[in-house]
Amino acid sequence: MKYIILVPDGMADEPIATLGQKTPLEVAKTPHMDFLAQQGISALAQTIPEGMFPGSDIGNLSLLGYDPKTNFSGRASLEAASLGIKLKDDEVAFRCNLITEEGGLMADYSAGHISSEEAKVLIEYLERMIDWPDVRFYAGKSYRHLMVLKTINVQRMREVKTVPPHDILNKPWKNYLPDGPQNDILLNLMEKSCGILSNHQVNKIRMDLGEKPANMIWLWGQGSKSRLPLFKECYGLTGSVISAVDLVNGIGLLAGLDIITVPGANGYYDTNYQGKAQYALESLKKHDFVYVHVEATDEAGHNGDHQAKIQCIERFDDLVVGTVREYLQKNPQTRVLISPDHPTPVAKRTHTSQPVPFIMVGQGIESNKVKAYSEKEAGRKGVRFVSGREMMYFFLKS
Repeated sequence: MKYIILVPDGMADEPIATLGQKTPLEVAKTPHMDFLAQQGISALAQTIPEGMFPGSDIGNLSLLGYDPKTNFSGRASLEAASLGIKLKDDEVAFRCNLITEEGGLMADYSAGHISSEEAKVLIEYLERMIDWPDVRFYAGKSYRHLMVLKTINVQRMREVKTVPPHDILNKPWKNYLPDGPQNDILLNLMEKSCGILSNHQVNKIRMDLGEKPANMIWLWGQGSKSRLPLFKECYGLTGSVISAVDLVNGIGLLAGLDIITVPGANGYYDTNYQGKAQYALESLKKHDFVYVHVEATDEAGHNGDHQAKIQCIERFDDLVVGTVREYLQKNPQTRVLISPDHPTPVAKRTHTSQPVPFIMVGQGIESNKVKAYSEKEAGRKGVRFVSGREMMYFFLKS
């Protein structure tokens, strides 16, 4: 048996007035997901445990069959694993976004989705200019980077309250600065970054071209040294992960899964959708399990752009799900699970904790007779799985 999990990050949404009180998923043309939903099970799954923040870290851990309440030690530590950073016991990693600050407002959480090449220059420059012995910066992809801090009290540093920058778009960022014990070093770094980055040549060129400058860093999502049980030990399968996001790749590495890099996969609207599907199917020649993560739908939700979200859903359905559907027809000893990790409603521009609609189809899965794939149709069947771990066990073991 082969197992394929497809994750359209943040695809689930809420009814939107300008769409006639429909969600982007209901409006989008999704013939392949509709067909698979009709052939298999479609209902709701609770991927975010009660009381936990509905981040992609929690949602993807859950979808991969882990219990976030026992296996989560902070978002940034997962991203550190993806970058090959082995955190020590006295170190805490922070997510370090390159952002655009404008007139005291969080103008853009991604600095206009700055390129990885430009960002690397800025992060390396920041490292040289700050040059503190207990602080190190590591370049990631696009606007997503890391700061690692050596501290005598890891637990107190983990207790600092931080806010994701995509949650405060167009709001006064000074109202959302890190708060709590030992927050002074974080505030100092963020303040210093403004003066250092604003005058860099990369940002001067970006502004001349009408692009948003990466004129500040935003520190959040801290975590300490992570450990995960190996996926093979939990479920008896080897597998691979395909994602353009360090967070998801970090989870995969810690789980002992192969990380597959796809040319043109960039975590945005124009990612290489079909390439992800093709590389995933190729990986099944070696493994029995593959996890394919697509970030584009989540980015559209954070940007508050329902039209972009509809387009990303349609591309996901056509190029990813359509490719996998062809494989399923030729290889009936296969199961496919399609599920967002959490909702990212366009109107709210942030993650929520509501259950997500899923599709489970393939050998041994009997239809529960839904008409199409949507939040509303899945909701008619109610919550089928109370956790991602329960869903994974059913998917692999039933």
